[in-house]
Amino acid sequence: MSREFDVIQVTPETRVGWVGTGVMGAAMCGHIMKAGFRHMTVYNRTKAKAQPLIDLGATWADTPKKVAEASDVVFTIVGFPADVREVYLGETGILAAANSKGPSGSPRIVVDMTTSPASLAREIAEVAAAKGVIALDAPVTGGDVGAKNGTLSIMVGGDEAALNAIRSLIEPMGKNIVYHGAPGSGQDSKMCNQIVIAGTMVGVCEALVYGKRAGLDLEKVLQSIGSGAAACFSLTAYWPRILKGDFNPGFFVEHIIKDMGIALEEARRMNLALPGLALVHQLYLATQAQGHGRRGTQSLVLALEQMSAKIEK
Repeated sequence: MSREFDVIQVTPETRVGWVGTGVMGAAMCGHIMKAGFRHMTVYNRTKAKAQPLIDLGATWADTPKKVAEASDVVFTIVGFPADVREVYLGETGILAAANSKGPSGSPRIVVDMTTSPASLAREIAEVAAAKGVIALDAPVTGGDVGAKNGTLSIMVGGDEAALNAIRSLIEPMGKNIVYHGAPGSGQDSKMCNQIVIAGTMVGVCEALVYGKRAGLDLEKVLQSIGSGAAACFSLTAYWPRILKGDFNPGFFVEHIIKDMGIALEEARRMNLALPGLALVHQLYLATQAQGHGRRGTQSLVLALEQMSAKIEK
């Protein structure tokens, strides 16, 4: 039997909502608007961060609930699991909207693109389903560069039919959209991504510290290793930033700490030993303790340099 949301027709008249207009969210929302979806309603805790989208024609709403009430499809990308919980399950949250259907008359679809625990994604999906709303978890990877360029990789859990119904809204943000299965599976896939990212970032930063101490031309080192077996996103995206002294956040230190904490907690639940991830988590905690929590993840190199400075002869 066909479900109602199987036949949602996404058109330029579809009413879209967006909650969270930070480093990545503003660019992602902007891509949808520039793709021709004119009816966008936005909310952010700090309105000034949403102003560029309002200037593009988006409508401001005072709460996530009001965003939902004005929208057929709502996207969210916020900071921490507590923020996700509040945005969806709080008194003025998305799922507090009285009507489960959007302005088009079809059941509302909500898509959380924040990185948060798979268990929370499943909880939201269950609460949403009880209210007649379809919830997808769709975390992303690619950082601020991917968000700005519309080249994110997007990992989706939830109902595949709902995903297919709204693909034309997701594609402006990134073409690599992979469906992983039941609610929470998108978040579990993102944990795999963050485990890899954490390890490669340590390698990049330690290589820089080593090369600097060895007196190498670090531009030439990148030229050599950037096209070899060491090639990876972290190397090409962050090595040049570090050389320029650019520690602005494409992804915050405090957010990678949050993500690693989620992965370690899920690993404990599954009786998995991830000692490498645990070590990187400690290194990033040291980076945060040195005052770099609101800087980019590449500032790990600063903590490593400080450690090395203490033992330099």
